[in-house]
Amino acid sequence: QVQLVESGGGLVQAGGSLRLSCSASRSIFSFNVMGWYRQAPGKQRELVASISSGGWTNYLDSVKGRFSISRDNAQNTVYLQMSSLKPEETAVYYCNKVPASTFWGQGTQVTVSS
Repeated sequence: QVQLVESGGGLVQAGGSLRLSCSASRSIFSFNVMGWYRQAPGKQRELVASISSGGWTNYLDSVKGRFSISRDNAQNTVYLQMSSLKPEETAVYYCNKVPASTFWGQGTQVTVSS
């Protein structure tokens, strides 16, 4: 069964931090590059960060130095630690493999107030 369950979002003030978690089914997680995506209202979904099964990471330029992606291969879980959050980063955050599968979870809402 395909599964992607994101959690950890919420309301935070600008400059604050959040840690997102994503539990994925083994069929999606295993041996795949995993990523965190976000979609703001009226905008296209974008890839924010990705991590290979071996731990290589890549980030959107605008989040470098502030976001950190990690994964627990034993638990099929991927995390996104976000700090110094900005109001323009308000969005629904999703995890998926990279490139993304057609199946998406419900996402987790991150709202950054100014």
